[in-house]
Amino acid sequence: MSQIDESTRRELDGFLQLEDQKARFHSMVHEFTDKCFDRCIGTPGNSLSSKESACLGNCVERFLDTTFFIVNRLEAIKQ
Repeated sequence: MSQIDESTRRELDGFLQLEDQKARFHSMVHEFTDKCFDRCIGTPGNSLSSKESACLGNCVERFLDTTFFIVNRLEAIKQ
């Protein structure tokens, strides 16, 4: 197993990078959920009020818009 050819090594590196991206995405979603829940939900109940539901939707959209802006900005700087 210590002798891995270059093709297998590249494939493994690609797989590990993809898994790392997935883990970061899931972590980001978890962070959004926590922050938006804390910001929008006063007392948890059986269902969300229309105000809470709208707040959650707006909160997540703000985070996503900000994230996309930052990614686009970093890509523009990189070029």
